[in-house]
Amino acid sequence: MFKKMLLTVVSAALIGAGLWIVPEKEAQAAKKTQIVISAAASLQDSLDKIAATYEKQHPDIDLVFNYGASGTLQKQIEQGAPADLFFSAGDKQMKALVDEGLIAANKELLKNQLVLVVPSDSKPSLSTITQLTDKAFKKVAVGQPESVPAGQYAQQALITKKVWDTLQNKLVFGKDVRAVLSYVETGNADAGFVYKTDALTSKKVTIALTVGAYVHKAINYPVGIVKGSSHETQAKAFYDYVQTKAASDVFTGYGFQLAK
Repeated sequence: MFKKMLLTVVSAALIGAGLWIVPEKEAQAAKKTQIVISAAASLQDSLDKIAATYEKQHPDIDLVFNYGASGTLQKQIEQGAPADLFFSAGDKQMKALVDEGLIAANKELLKNQLVLVVPSDSKPSLSTITQLTDKAFKKVAVGQPESVPAGQYAQQALITKKVWDTLQNKLVFGKDVRAVLSYVETGNADAGFVYKTDALTSKKVTIALTVGAYVHKAINYPVGIVKGSSHETQAKAFYDYVQTKAASDVFTGYGFQLAK
């Protein structure tokens, strides 16, 4: 105990005098360039895996992710929140930032599909989303249409099928697509609209129905470099990397489709 106390006192004295030698690992961490990436919640699994590989290849880079609803991330960037790259789950959010002059370069990267999931221990027979009006479905989870692209696509599909108004009393809204998935996994919703890629990450849900692409706008994932990034060169390097075959293989492995 005495030795530990003595070491603490000596360390504090050395730090105060500016004589403390920083351990090698800490010194290396201090030299890393931190790249902040705001990305749609549905990209978390694939980007985390890509980042692990990228950081091994670039030990001087520290990739920090801010995952959330694309609309929320858009507002954060508009309000000056730190971000070097933006991965959106919708064209609308990226276009807004481009129009405001906040994105330096952008490219459509991926595509996805909207699916209706149910708890894995339920066995409903669904051939169309209009069946959500049946009594068997008491709660239906949807992303907030104002900020969550998956919620916007679900709203478009339900409006096209003329059941959006009918389902109002059943709808439970999530702050992002992962929240919607969680509602269904925990049984707090009998069904929910998520991306195919999210559904594939969970053993607690089953895809009951793939929503026809003709009832909603195309689900595109653009990526862009935030204008004014203090690490533009390093941000551009990762922007280029996510377009390589190595990164594409990870994305498709998680169920994404590549943009043509």
